[in-house]
Amino acid sequence: MTGLRHNCAGLPRRDFLQLGLGGLLGLGFADVLRLQAASPAIPGATGTPARAVNCILVWLDGGPSHYETFDPKPDAPSGIRGDFKDIPTVVPGIRFSEAVPELAKVADKLTVLRSICHKDPNHGGGNHYMMTGTPTPVPVACGAFVTFHPSYGSVVSHHRGLHDGLPAYVSMPQVSRSGGPNFLGGRHAPFVIDGSPNSEGFKVRDVVLPPDLSEGRAANRRQLRAALDRMQRQTDRLAEDPAVSFDEYYQQGTELLLSSKAQAAFDLQREDAAIRTSYGRNDFGQRLLLARRLVEVGVSFVTVYYGGWDHHTKIFEAYKGDHLRNFDRGIAGLVRDLDSRGLLDSTLVLVLGEFGRTPKVNKDAGRDHWPHAMSVLAAGAGTPRGAVIGATDAKGYHAAEKVYRPEDFAASLYTKMGIDPNQVMHTNTGRPVPLVNNGRVIRELFA
Repeated sequence: MTGLRHNCAGLPRRDFLQLGLGGLLGLGFADVLRLQAASPAIPGATGTPARAVNCILVWLDGGPSHYETFDPKPDAPSGIRGDFKDIPTVVPGIRFSEAVPELAKVADKLTVLRSICHKDPNHGGGNHYMMTGTPTPVPVACGAFVTFHPSYGSVVSHHRGLHDGLPAYVSMPQVSRSGGPNFLGGRHAPFVIDGSPNSEGFKVRDVVLPPDLSEGRAANRRQLRAALDRMQRQTDRLAEDPAVSFDEYYQQGTELLLSSKAQAAFDLQREDAAIRTSYGRNDFGQRLLLARRLVEVGVSFVTVYYGGWDHHTKIFEAYKGDHLRNFDRGIAGLVRDLDSRGLLDSTLVLVLGEFGRTPKVNKDAGRDHWPHAMSVLAAGAGTPRGAVIGATDAKGYHAAEKVYRPEDFAASLYTKMGIDPNQVMHTNTGRPVPLVNNGRVIRELFA
């Protein structure tokens, strides 16, 4: 993985490796297929088809500041408002921070939700709450990986399954700490696309044909199986019986590797150079472009992980650098591109982190964790254009108008995607688990 950034809790490799199947393990698609073949069905699965709305969720790990992005407070004291001025957007009356000028230019295609809040100031708990819509049942420390409830992407995968040989759930370039499937099982873990998509010759692991296939020398089923079996397997040890549904596994693997639709979707070299430039020729921008290509061919849920937002020190210096500049350009480019292709009506774009940042700038010129106020960016799939939902108080301390919880956000996301948020799922032991507990749909998100 390249260009990853840690928050104050860090992401120790030993912790990641200890997660196992019940944790956040990011799987290659070949691994997901093996588990799909070997895992039993979850009791109580509804199998209800969802509407043809796909989702790109951009996860800003660490917690971005609402002050320096979408909820500036120009009239607050300097120790609260910070170093950035506010600027007008293309929508009269809506103002953003001057740190996001490109997004200000596409504000007429966006909705900003300024009034989601919760009470968990830790990265682990906040991540779980905002990635699942469910609070953690016990206090969770900052550095913990949390998977008490399936993530949005895994639930969508559970309802939709494979589409034309493509996975339902993709995450780039890694999995958020609460982005895993939990009791839904490894077959609903995301297919992880790592590496540097801005580099020359970028290829997606498990989607590149082995040489004896690409050169046309493998013409029969036995040769194809042998080639597939040489591909990297991360999860043989996790499947109780890797031979279960062996033929089905290889049939699905063959479909992926020999599908021209799949090969084209993952190949950024086929994209017009001007479009690639409009997203920004950096890893984050190119991941957003790949996300667009994936939803365009029917991948249901794509998470683009973009860490580096835990600014306890020198936040203004950091926000003047390339990290925020790449974010601003990339998200604006994604929204413009989706809209120009007629895809914004069928694609839900969500941009969020686990919480906002403290109102008062600390002694190290940074802002600390603050779950009582945050901003979420939304676009597409019937979301109103050029709108602001809710408000924080005059100094940005707390959500003050039209206050919503993560449960409400989850209920709205699932409803947008045609999934009933009021349903009860069941674990593989038969224990009932509400998908969303008492969530209310945020009606202002529905035009």
